[in-house]
Amino acid sequence: MREVFAIARRARAHGNRPFGALLVAGNGAVLTAAENSQVTEGQVLAHAEMNLLHRAVTEFSPDVLATSTLYTNAEPCAMCAGAIFWSGVGKLVFGLSGDRLHELSGYSPQMLVASARDVLSRAGRQVQVVGPLFEAEAEALFAEGEF
Repeated sequence: MREVFAIARRARAHGNRPFGALLVAGNGAVLTAAENSQVTEGQVLAHAEMNLLHRAVTEFSPDVLATSTLYTNAEPCAMCAGAIFWSGVGKLVFGLSGDRLHELSGYSPQMLVASARDVLSRAGRQVQVVGPLFEAEAEALFAEGEF
């Protein structure tokens, strides 16, 4: 999780929102990582998870993805949760809960408030969901500035 927090800090340092994602194989090897790039790319879909999953589905087999874990510093949004399902990743581990993130950021009519856990609980195949974890450290990323 600490590596994901470092990726999120890099995203902020690059002028983006502080979100990071890391994909780890079943054997513990890091497969790929990505940071949020919404601001620098001018692309609203460039969430860290989406950036990572676009790369992962082209580089790794379905068998590898099925036994992999996606780590994120905050609970993925509904869009990213859907992408986790469609990509075939088997497990999600996140830091800050989506509810807490929404409390910190304030609710907006431009937000789709649905937890990744809820989205994935309705999926046709099981995706294991673990979190929130290391909430104080995860929350500190969002206290460091605007997001």
